[in-house]
Amino acid sequence: MLTFQDIKNNAEIRTYIEKGNENLGVLGYTKHSVGHAMKVSNTAADILLALGYAERDVELARIAGYMHDMGNCVNRTDHAHTGAIMAMTILRDLGMEPAEIATVIAAIGNHDEKTGTAVDAVSAALILADKTDVRRNRVRGRDRTKFDIHDRVNFAAISSVLHMDREKRQITLDIQLDDEICSVLDYFEIFLERMLMCRRAAEMLGCSFKLKANGGKVL
Repeated sequence: MLTFQDIKNNAEIRTYIEKGNENLGVLGYTKHSVGHAMKVSNTAADILLALGYAERDVELARIAGYMHDMGNCVNRTDHAHTGAIMAMTILRDLGMEPAEIATVIAAIGNHDEKTGTAVDAVSAALILADKTDVRRNRVRGRDRTKFDIHDRVNFAAISSVLHMDREKRQITLDIQLDDEICSVLDYFEIFLERMLMCRRAAEMLGCSFKLKANGGKVL
């Protein structure tokens, strides 16, 4: 049975992630590096673990989380769909069962807010993990005069923690922003669509989604 360690140790997959991150750097996007892949992978697994999902579902969420941005090595546009097809080919060659491949590629293919939505537990966990990865060290430069709004929001994020409450069936993103760099309104200007996507993903898991910013409930 294919494991996350098999995926993590696969040089081909790592190369596609690194090349995708390099391409996005040229285009001026925040980091979509192996570090982001690992963060999303771990968070997606943690979500399903905390909510009591089966061990294999947790492992598939971990795999999908790691592989989700490979399509950026082709093009940012439709990277979710491209990445899903790439993942299907790689996972099939590595011997994963078709039913499990279908779960992983559905998660990858649905993680972008422009075209996707949660369709099952694994895709929901991936969406929540990806869309809540807001942090300062994803910003490539430090010259604030050159920041776009995405850079400002990420750079302003002092901390960002996702809490899962299994008893209350509640998932909460608690974010602290340096409001001298970015206001809560700035955050919503670019992330409202993503937060609504997170709410739908949480509902797929039988949970509500809450957002706290600088100590106050926002969503």
